[in-house]
Amino acid sequence: MDPSGALRDFLLSRRARLRPDDVGLSGHGPRRVAGLRREEVAELAAVSLEHYIRLERGHASQVSDAVLDAVADALRLSPGERRYLHSLARPPAGHEKTSRPGVRPSVQHVLDSMIDTPAYLVGPGGTVLAWNRLAAAVFADFSRIPAGQRTVGRLVFTHPRARRLYADWEAKAREAVSYLRTETGKRPHDPALADEIRQLTARSEDFRRLWSEQLVLETTHSTVRLICPPFGRLELSWETLQLTDSPDEVVLVYTAAPGSPSAEALRTLSRAAGITPAPADRRPRGC
Repeated sequence: MDPSGALRDFLLSRRARLRPDDVGLSGHGPRRVAGLRREEVAELAAVSLEHYIRLERGHASQVSDAVLDAVADALRLSPGERRYLHSLARPPAGHEKTSRPGVRPSVQHVLDSMIDTPAYLVGPGGTVLAWNRLAAAVFADFSRIPAGQRTVGRLVFTHPRARRLYADWEAKAREAVSYLRTETGKRPHDPALADEIRQLTARSEDFRRLWSEQLVLETTHSTVRLICPPFGRLELSWETLQLTDSPDEVVLVYTAAPGSPSAEALRTLSRAAGITPAPADRRPRGC
C-alpha cells in the first residue's frame, strides 16, 4: 500500500461525508464537490490552506501531531479514525514483513481449556493462528483450510458457509473490512497483507464495495448473531484478549449470557464436538 495515496483517499472520503451544517458553517453557493471544501477544513483546523493541501496530497512528513489532531477534530474523526490518520501520516520505515511465528503450546492449552467458549488466536493481517475445538464447530473447521487461506477476510468473503452462518452478514463484512483497513495503516509495506487485499478485491464484489468506503476499526468488543441449526440464532458477545507478547496477536473469545438459550446451545455443541461427554441417549450434531 502507498501510504501517501492512502492518506489522500482517506482525507477525501472523510471530507466528502460532511456538510457545512454538520460543522457549524453556512453553505456558500453551489458546490462542485460533495462535502466540505479544502478551505473549509483548513479554516476549521486553524491551519493554512497550503498546509492542508499538502497533507491531503499525502505529504505528511513535515506535519506535526498537533496539526494532525486539529484536522482530525475538523473532520469529526472517531477515535479509531484518528488513530488510522496518525498511522498513515507516520508509516513505519522500510519494507516490513509480517512474521508468522509458531504458537506457544501454553497458548493452545489456554484455548483448549475454554470448554464452552469458542475462541481463536488471530495474528497480523487477520491470519487465524490457533483455535479450540468449539470454535471449529461453530465457525469453520480451520484444520481443513490451507494455512495461506485461513484469514478473517477470506473466511467472511469467500468461505461458502459465511453467509449462512452470520444473521447479519453485511455487518460482519463491514467489521472485517474495517479491521483490514486498520491493519494496512499499521503495516503498509507488508507483502502478505497487500496480497490478501489484492486477492479479496479480485474475488469479491462485496469486498470491493466496502473497501471503497474507507471503513476503520472502531471497537475491540461487540456482539454477533449466528444461525446455527438446530438451535436457531445464537446471541454471543466477543472480546479481544492479549495472550502473547506480540501486540499484533489477539484472542477472540465468544461468550453467551449465563442461563441463556445460547449458553445451553454452546454446552450442547461442546458435547457434540467431543469436548465434554454427551448423554448416552443424545449425540447432537454441530452447526
